[in-house]
Amino acid sequence: MVNKNSACQGARFSATALLCAASTITSAKAIQLADLTLEELSNLPITSVSKRPERLSDAPASVFVITSEDIRRSGAASLPEVLRLAPNLHVGQRSASQYSIGARGHNNTDGNKMLVLIDGRTVYSPLFSGVFWDAQDVMLEDVERIEIISGPGGTLWGVNAVNGVINIITRAAKDTQGSLLVAGVGSTESSTGVRHGSTLGENGHFRVYGKYFDGRHSRREDDLPINDAWNRTQAGFRADWTHTDNRLTVQGDVYEGREGQAPPGTITLGTFRPLNTISISGFNLLSRLDHQLDGGSRLKVQAYYDHTERTVPGTFDDRLDVIDLQFEHALPATDTHTFIWGAEYRYGTDEVTSSDFIAFLPSKADQTWGSLFAQDKISLLDNLQLTLGARWETNGYTHPELLPSVRLAWKLHPNHLLWTAASRTVRAPSRIDRDFYYPTTAPYVIGGGPEFRSEVAKVFELGYRGQPSPATSLSITAFHTIYDHLRTLEATDPGVFPLFFANRMEGHTTGVEAWGSYQPTETWRLSAGVTTLHNRLQLHDNSFGLNGGISAEGNDPELSWNLRSTFNLSEQWELDGTVRHVSSLPEPAVPAYTVIDLRVAWKANPNLEVSVAGRNLFGSPHAEFHSAPTRSALGPGVYFKVLARF
Repeated sequence: MVNKNSACQGARFSATALLCAASTITSAKAIQLADLTLEELSNLPITSVSKRPERLSDAPASVFVITSEDIRRSGAASLPEVLRLAPNLHVGQRSASQYSIGARGHNNTDGNKMLVLIDGRTVYSPLFSGVFWDAQDVMLEDVERIEIISGPGGTLWGVNAVNGVINIITRAAKDTQGSLLVAGVGSTESSTGVRHGSTLGENGHFRVYGKYFDGRHSRREDDLPINDAWNRTQAGFRADWTHTDNRLTVQGDVYEGREGQAPPGTITLGTFRPLNTISISGFNLLSRLDHQLDGGSRLKVQAYYDHTERTVPGTFDDRLDVIDLQFEHALPATDTHTFIWGAEYRYGTDEVTSSDFIAFLPSKADQTWGSLFAQDKISLLDNLQLTLGARWETNGYTHPELLPSVRLAWKLHPNHLLWTAASRTVRAPSRIDRDFYYPTTAPYVIGGGPEFRSEVAKVFELGYRGQPSPATSLSITAFHTIYDHLRTLEATDPGVFPLFFANRMEGHTTGVEAWGSYQPTETWRLSAGVTTLHNRLQLHDNSFGLNGGISAEGNDPELSWNLRSTFNLSEQWELDGTVRHVSSLPEPAVPAYTVIDLRVAWKANPNLEVSVAGRNLFGSPHAEFHSAPTRSALGPGVYFKVLARF
């Protein structure tokens, strides 16, 4: 392994030691597979579970980590494709640029029960509580890791962290010094990216980057082309300053793109209008200060501004501005307590220009969210820890929400952790729940949801994480989630308009998610994951379920699994392969599919890598999500990539 610097030598197991390990493991230099044992991977520092650096092996939650090395060896060209590596996520591609991504069920076109963060910036849209994945991108080569929690995260991260949290963390600027050029071309897309990093005086580092992506149109299952080709340009920067006990980060991005409007396009009272081009654009600016206080406590202050615009011809134009302020204070850890508390204030202005098709009334909405949270990890015994936490959060639509959680972790052996948890979390109303009208003038067919309240989830989990042997790692979690007040579309009386959104569905999901790795040799590692899911939802007796009822809440596979092999043929050649299987989706019906991805890479020298990746090999085109005949069918493809460092 690379030698640690003097600041890390002799460091006890602490936040400092963990951050030193992260700097070593995620160095921009190429890391050989044999350099990272499964034990070292289990000691990767993560922050999403407790907002403090802690070892993955000690985290009492169902969390899967995608490392920078996983991303490099995946051959993926976009964030959604990278997320396919996580066995605890269901990634369904609907068109060339549109994805539905969820965990533990309830995956729908809204995808409104997953919270996604990029370097601490929340990227869900208050328009519908979901994520526009075509608007989210980073320089994949700059990603340090992606922490994916399946299960509730409301106590630390707030409402909408119902079924999971996807936390995308990029590298510090000091770890991306020098210049990098990456270019790829394939059967479905092509991309180019460039990044340069350097120093800022004695204590600072920075990087700037730019990238361009061009996606070709997809095809339907009958092989007819779909008007969904798209392109996207993005640029950004990050600067970090470290001085004694202070660390300051300033970063930002700007992007714009255009994409074909995939079918059915714009629908007006049963007729189709010509397909048009969707345009997206935006920028963000974030600043974060970490300060180590006297006595060992830590203070973090973060602020960001995010501006996005989306124009969907014939449907709506949306302009959103968000200002978010966060404060965290971690008290010094004692023999019995590790306490953190904080507050967040979020203000957003959302302006929607209506069409003659749909409207959001009022067209402009000023929204505020405020919250306080606290969490304490209590050492009951040397190997038994109880974590208690709660968040109190307000929004502009409902009464304040209380999001409590309790977790118990038993380290029955240094290599074996048992844990259990119980949590309550909610999805707060979005504008589509309260302010959506169709058509734009009275008499309305759909007239909003004036009484729509938060959707509620009560989650119970039991998990194990450990290393049965030095060559084997394993994580297993069983979960049971009770849902209430899920969204439905109702009529005032049978056949009476307008319809309105309400909360007249309930039910539960039960499942098991497991993954692990086995390393038979220093140059070969096998990884596998499986998720089972059983949904049972039912409408209330007074519900009409006119939006599709139970099927509208989610279309989820009962079984999914993957098997990955990473093999170093030699110091210069790599061979990687993945087999993925997803069982059939009930409604809209999507047949089960199994695909194989392969990648071969040649490292000509430490600064030059050439690779070719094959996707969806050895099978006919398959659909992943949405209804026929408008959904895309994904067929075999190839992607060539060249990466050079200077």
